[in-house]
Amino acid sequence: MQNQNLKRLEAQDRSAAVKTLSYDVTLDVRDAEDPAVAWFPSESVITFEASPGGSTFLDFIGDSVQAVFLNGKKLPVDEVVEGSRIRLDGLRELNQVTVLARALYSRSGEGLHRYVDPADGKTYLYTQYEPADARRVFANFEQPDLKARYTFHVTAPAHWHVASNGAETARTPLASDARAARWDFAETLPLSTYITAVLAGPYFKAEDSWTGTDADGEPLVVPLALFCRASLAESFDTDTLFAQTKRGLDFFSELFDYPYPWGKYDQAFVPEYNLGAMENPGLVTFTEEYVFASKATQAQYEQRANTLLHEMAHMWFGDLVTMQWWDDLWLKESFADFMGTLGVDRASDFTTSWVNFANQRKAWAYVQDQLPTTHPVVADIPDLEAAKQNFDGITYAKGAAVLKQLVAYVGFDAFVEGARSYFKRHEFGNTTLADLLHELDAASGKELASWSEAWLETSGISTLRLEIQDDDGVITAAGIVQDAVDPVTGATALRPHRLRLGLYEPDAQGRLVRTEVLDLDVDGAETEVEALTGRPRPALALLNDDDLSYAKIRLDDVSYETVTGQLDLLDDPMARALAWNAVWSATRDGQRPAEEYLRMAMRFAHTEGTIGVLQSVLSNAVFAVNHYVPADGRDSLRDELTRTAVARLQDAEPGSDAQLAWARCVMALSLHSGEALHLITGLLGGGRQVDGLVLDTKLRWAALQALAAHGRLDRPALDAELAREDNADARAGHALAVAARPTAEAKAEAWAACGPDTELSNRNFSATIAGFMTGSSRLLAPYVEPYFERLTSVWSSMSIGMASRLVLGFFPDAQDLAPGQAPAEHPVVVQCDQWLAAHEDAPRALRRLILEERDKLVRALKAQAAGSQV
Repeated sequence: MQNQNLKRLEAQDRSAAVKTLSYDVTLDVRDAEDPAVAWFPSESVITFEASPGGSTFLDFIGDSVQAVFLNGKKLPVDEVVEGSRIRLDGLRELNQVTVLARALYSRSGEGLHRYVDPADGKTYLYTQYEPADARRVFANFEQPDLKARYTFHVTAPAHWHVASNGAETARTPLASDARAARWDFAETLPLSTYITAVLAGPYFKAEDSWTGTDADGEPLVVPLALFCRASLAESFDTDTLFAQTKRGLDFFSELFDYPYPWGKYDQAFVPEYNLGAMENPGLVTFTEEYVFASKATQAQYEQRANTLLHEMAHMWFGDLVTMQWWDDLWLKESFADFMGTLGVDRASDFTTSWVNFANQRKAWAYVQDQLPTTHPVVADIPDLEAAKQNFDGITYAKGAAVLKQLVAYVGFDAFVEGARSYFKRHEFGNTTLADLLHELDAASGKELASWSEAWLETSGISTLRLEIQDDDGVITAAGIVQDAVDPVTGATALRPHRLRLGLYEPDAQGRLVRTEVLDLDVDGAETEVEALTGRPRPALALLNDDDLSYAKIRLDDVSYETVTGQLDLLDDPMARALAWNAVWSATRDGQRPAEEYLRMAMRFAHTEGTIGVLQSVLSNAVFAVNHYVPADGRDSLRDELTRTAVARLQDAEPGSDAQLAWARCVMALSLHSGEALHLITGLLGGGRQVDGLVLDTKLRWAALQALAAHGRLDRPALDAELAREDNADARAGHALAVAARPTAEAKAEAWAACGPDTELSNRNFSATIAGFMTGSSRLLAPYVEPYFERLTSVWSSMSIGMASRLVLGFFPDAQDLAPGQAPAEHPVVVQCDQWLAAHEDAPRALRRLILEERDKLVRALKAQAAGSQV
């Protein structure tokens, strides 16, 4: 019986029927090192209140339920277990239910993930639950508003480290099994199921402590720990991470005026992680991609600091106070995204936090907000499948950008005062938007209902453009035009924007500098800017300077010419980032041909001093040449871009971040261009050298993938490279390279390996799909029909996480627009439309993915059409 997709109404009924008090969970993973053992014993003892005589149900997804006891009475398993639910009838006012079950080890990153390190053969375990995978490990009431106190007990190999949310209280060797021990952990404060956690394995562990102040002004000592796989210990920069952790705890404890509440603060960097990180209180988990075994740029270190502080902000926003249901997911994610960026800006040594927020995080939101499936920041989430897909650019980045606009609107001090009241009033509870607005109204003295309606409860993105009329270079009239339609309702959705207009002119040295800034309140369809009348027309008029608001910006013709012709003269990092964004936005929307952006990148990217912006520009350029440039000119333009990237690589400062960024760009372009293959072959063989460039694991495999994609390396050669250095990064690199080989056999093998019965782990599954998709249209054409034919079976037979990887990864998005063809007439677009029409009753989450991929393909085809018209 398929009943895993919990509905919001079911959750509301259940929270009205029961009140959870405590869980006592026992897990036995002593046999995890044996790959033949697929399951582990799980025991869950739950104490809860209910209306006498009422009924409810528990959630559990696993191998099997062995026994259920309700208030001391054993229930018939075959009668009470229905699919993923365990029915409980005849409840008392106070109840205790015990469930004995067999839970399954995971290779998908959902539930209790098991990983065997190829470097040394050691086995590692960790949990990941959000939004609803705790039920894959122990029976529970899987919804955020049924909080409870948790006590965990774990039996594991005696030589392992084991951790959970609470502090370790006892570690007892088993008299009956000399190889195992039992760990007991302290009871937690009230938590939602999805932020409980367990870590177990022979992890490397480093320890430290932080001292703050408790609510009574007394010293508060918080134990700190860091974990990673043993084979990564040499690359684990624990001193840096501990220092950033302490600065973050200093910053947030003071900012929120609420002492850190969770006792200890462990941070574990784990393999094959599906997310960047997860805010489990007392045991935060991160992707081990943040343990930089290969060379990383300063932007990557800054992103790690951002993620660390994002998760730390969750200790208050999300863990201390939690949304009632996933509709208000933004109450934690938008705030953590904003606070992570603020924390990097104010509690780290990095100086480009808000620049990278504008250039990267908001760019993600702008893309998401233009899809047909966009939604308000406060979303309509009818079920868990919808919740899983709303961890997106709207919930995170748009919400954070809107909060930045709110801070500009009400003032930072009022915003912080409202947050402090929010924590104190709702500590350990669950909230909705109304609860937050109540506190912000009181703190700011402003009525925010209309602001909330405009920004949080409508969909889509505003487009702002400055229209200037001049007479011989003197402005006669100027105004800001706002276009905004809610794509969900079709209604006009004009928003109030508090923003800045920066005016830039050449200085005595010819550099473009800001000569004046105008603070403006933009509201309605047109806003006159009287202050510009009578002034000389500026070389660059930059709307939303300093990036206070959330909107697409269109440059006027003079400003566009300045940006595309003189960007290297603009010194301000934020202004440059916003200029790049404006040109890229026009490219994505098909208003300007992609070749203009590529020419701009080839001319100015090497002058970009902010490494995060440079990385984004190069990534955009690679995507544009592969998807937005018309087919008849793509190969020549891609080869030209590759030659430029090679020249920039060779000219870059040896060992610099810029050199690494250009090297990665060369490798990415070389998956399709042959212009750099001679250089790549020489670098791999030692016959060529670029001073300062080191082919470490990741860069070496990027080079091998490029050669494999052109048929220069066969399977035995790639296997030999893996044998030379066998580790997690190398295995993912190998999987991609093997699937990238340009043969029908290689594509068939990859397609078969990534079916519903895949034996690949989540990371290697995605790598194999990525390699498959590097193929030519001739090689991939036979798989278009099978892709659409197996969508529904894939969705019903795989977890939503793995099914989403397959649906998104194999979507045939690399298509060319034929001469005279309308984008909507392209055969793959037509197939999408036919599938959607024939599957109106398909799961909403699956339809959403296809709708989004269709929209991205149509956008690419429209961009190609724009380029063909030049």
